[in-house]
Amino acid sequence: MLAYLIRRIVNAILTLLAVTLVTFFVFFMVPKITGNDPALLYIGKQADAKAVQGIRIKLGLNDPILVQYGKFVKGLVAGRDYANGPDVQHCPAPCLGYSFKTNQEVWPLLVSDLPVTLSLAAGAAVVWVLMGVVFGVISALRRGTILDRTVMTIALGGVSLPIYFTGQLALLIFVYQLGWFPEAGYTPILQNPLEWFQGLVLPWVTLALLFAATYARLTRANMLETLGEDYIRTARAKGLRERMVIGKHGLRSGLTPLVTVFGLDLGTLLGGAVLTEAVFNLRGLGYQALTAIRQNDLPIILGVTLFAAFFIVVMNLVVDLLYGVIDPRVRLG
Repeated sequence: MLAYLIRRIVNAILTLLAVTLVTFFVFFMVPKITGNDPALLYIGKQADAKAVQGIRIKLGLNDPILVQYGKFVKGLVAGRDYANGPDVQHCPAPCLGYSFKTNQEVWPLLVSDLPVTLSLAAGAAVVWVLMGVVFGVISALRRGTILDRTVMTIALGGVSLPIYFTGQLALLIFVYQLGWFPEAGYTPILQNPLEWFQGLVLPWVTLALLFAATYARLTRANMLETLGEDYIRTARAKGLRERMVIGKHGLRSGLTPLVTVFGLDLGTLLGGAVLTEAVFNLRGLGYQALTAIRQNDLPIILGVTLFAAFFIVVMNLVVDLLYGVIDPRVRLG
């Protein structure tokens, strides 16, 4: 198990390094190739040549690409100094640079937005797993009936409708017409747990509808396959209650493939649910990324991208480790 754990951790670290290299090249070299000098994005296109050159020296844009990348990785691990003559600005680790628009450190900005995204992703994950598993099991047990077709139709509708439509529709009905929920927004859970919950119910359900459909279909397919196995028929022949046959034997085996899908989906959402955050005015990582894209704020876009990549790699590592616990055969691979 230890060798399996070490292999997975090393693979995760190498993947993160590869991601940092690709994203750094895309965000800092491609703009130069296309004529959008990052120094001009930082200081403005109307600046004189001397000011632009000073910014290039401060940001290290005159260095070779590998040197720039090395300084960037060093900043993530040990911090970094931005110097232009006697003017030295220290960026503590993990350093993702400074915003081109506000000159604020990128890392604290992302950390301040992280609780919003964590609340949205975690709550939505609970809702979509419960909805998907329940709907999938019901459909599998009532295969071919009207209930099965109805549940799958609802699931298909949920995955087909875009979030910006279902989100606006939910706001119109449940906020502005019925008044069941307050206007969209985020309240820190420590400040007021009830307002935190009320403000996130609609975003949770709206986002969960998009994923619940996939989980319902996967659960249904896995359950149908599992219920046809010999050990399920043997359990029934021994006189076990149907609830125990379904819950302890069928559902437990049928849900194992969902672990991979859940880990990747949750990792992706932790990087920011852009549409959901924009529709419900939640100032999370997705909203921060959307604002940065509109303003061509490259360091923030790069920071959010690396944040998302980090969560995806970490969740993939967690899934690999869970598989190693669930199925010992995986450790041999």
